[in-house]
Amino acid sequence: MEKVLQINNLSKNYGNLQAVNNVSFNVNKGDVYGILGPNGSGKTTTLAVVLGIINANSGDYQWFDEPFSKLARRRIGSLIETPNFYPYLTLWENLQIVAKIKDAPEKDINYALGVADLLKRKHTNFGHLSLGMKQRMSMAAVLIGDPEVLVLDEPTNGLDPEGFAEVRNIIQSQAKKGKTIILASHVLDEVEKVCSHVAILKSGELVANGRVGELLSSEETVIIHSEKMDVLKSILNDSVLTKEVYLEGEDLAVILNEGLGAGDLNAFCFEKGFSLSKILVKKQSLEDQFLQLVK
Repeated sequence: MEKVLQINNLSKNYGNLQAVNNVSFNVNKGDVYGILGPNGSGKTTTLAVVLGIINANSGDYQWFDEPFSKLARRRIGSLIETPNFYPYLTLWENLQIVAKIKDAPEKDINYALGVADLLKRKHTNFGHLSLGMKQRMSMAAVLIGDPEVLVLDEPTNGLDPEGFAEVRNIIQSQAKKGKTIILASHVLDEVEKVCSHVAILKSGELVANGRVGELLSSEETVIIHSEKMDVLKSILNDSVLTKEVYLEGEDLAVILNEGLGAGDLNAFCFEKGFSLSKILVKKQSLEDQFLQLVK
């Protein structure tokens, strides 16, 4: 696997505040890598360090197997904070400025606006855009220069569901082209839907990282309902089928031991004289896993 970004024992503090503490992980070419954590977990600081915006106190990082350089920077498109566009200039005129800064050809402007679904608005002043359109414009600016890597910090922050979906579609379209994407977010659903890999940060420390599918537990939680729930809960707790049994509202949530399924649970309950009026199988989501890890 070709490594795009290697982070080794990275630490950054602001006085007594330890923003990032000894964080290490690698991002390979083609990954859609989510950096997930609650606000204040060190996501933005980590990205700011590896993009050369701020300096680390210790540790190091490499892009494309080399120390960070201007040449490497040209291969990366980033959105760390909302770009400062001129409200009285059109989208085309604003992106002309971006293209000049990046030393990119003007033909990139139409391409970027097309990906962001803003081509029909190219002659509209930026100040007249909705919030969702402004965020898509930010994504268009990232795409100028056709970078190999996109680094996005909270790209859907503050958007409504429609805007969220529009930005997510842009990210997914770029991923299908084989681009490497590094995405920091506190929105679990966003990471689970678009990312192939994830690093979970808590209070500046890395608590888990790997493929999203590997981090998600294969355990099934079976939601059941029957008469005499207290009695059934006690029987299930004492059985060899279950790892955990707990009340979830008016139902019982049952986590089964490995290799067992809802059919085994139903048969056991029937054998004990309990007819189940409800059986619902739930796979553990990234949200469940995340909440367990950051407790």
